[in-house]
Amino acid sequence: MNLARVEKSTWIYLGISLLLIVVPIIVTGRSMQFIIIQFFIFAIFAMSYDILLGYTGIISFGHVMFFGIGAYATAIMMNRFDSTILSFILAIMIATVLAAIVSLIVGMLTLRLKSHFYAMLTLALAGLFLVGAEKWRSLTGGNDGFTFKLPEILRDSHNLYMLCLLSLVLIFFGLRRLTKSPFGRVLMAIRENENRTESLGYKIVHYKVIANVVAGVVASYAGVLYSISLRFVNTSVFATDMTIDVLLMTIIGGVGTLIGPIIGAGLVEFAHHWLSSLADVHWIFERWIILYGIVYILIVIFFPLGIVGTIQKKFFPRQNIQKKKKRMDRENPEEGMDEDERYRNG
Repeated sequence: MNLARVEKSTWIYLGISLLLIVVPIIVTGRSMQFIIIQFFIFAIFAMSYDILLGYTGIISFGHVMFFGIGAYATAIMMNRFDSTILSFILAIMIATVLAAIVSLIVGMLTLRLKSHFYAMLTLALAGLFLVGAEKWRSLTGGNDGFTFKLPEILRDSHNLYMLCLLSLVLIFFGLRRLTKSPFGRVLMAIRENENRTESLGYKIVHYKVIANVVAGVVASYAGVLYSISLRFVNTSVFATDMTIDVLLMTIIGGVGTLIGPIIGAGLVEFAHHWLSSLADVHWIFERWIILYGIVYILIVIFFPLGIVGTIQKKFFPRQNIQKKKKRMDRENPEEGMDEDERYRNG
């Protein structure tokens, strides 16, 4: 690999990742480490949602169903079998396979619909999973949920921190590579002009289904990490609130950027902790969700493209001009592909 061709942003992201490795040495408090771990987990969840909303233009209100599948698959496996690393790896495999199957079926059945119909149908499907988890008490424990044990190596908060950080870094660079590939360019073309992309011969439903499967698998892995960070699971992992939170994270950070949802996840998670911790200072902070809503409104007003999108527009205009020049490539993804790729897609 020619290092001279590596983008500067890649080196910046790698540098930040290396800095995050030493955070547990500086931040020794377990509560703060737990908040950072939650930030990593929801950053992964938000990136999976950005593949749908930011790169494909698909609005889903039921994305939490994949998150819940990952959480419950892991918890049930670790509860029913010995708490070993082998069981944990098997749980991850089962969670990802189940999420892939469900996302494939859901995508094939619903992605032919227009965006708002798809959003409503996914919301209904997520509600179906929630009701199923509430009623199947012998397996899920219902609303009360259940606790489970972890392998010895994952009981250490430092090891769990490193696992979540490594997962975040690998998934970020993996999704970044995916979005910069010819496949990613087709997704962005679908987002920009679905009819024109279809007129070029691309089977847009196939691309949407693949994007839905990728997003579902990543979301389920975030659910896996979420369940082991709590060592507990209940029906809240299927709650619509989770989808609303991840939607806000993506919009606040900036859709279609991948790094934006990570920033949005950090802001939302630390805002939850900081605002709720101020309840002892003044009674108004007991209603912290109202203040959180005000902050969100202000961000939407002053950062209409999200934090990352607005910064890119204002401070990196030359890159924006280059992106505009490449817009025709997004709307005509055949450019830059060889004849074999055109034949396969056509």
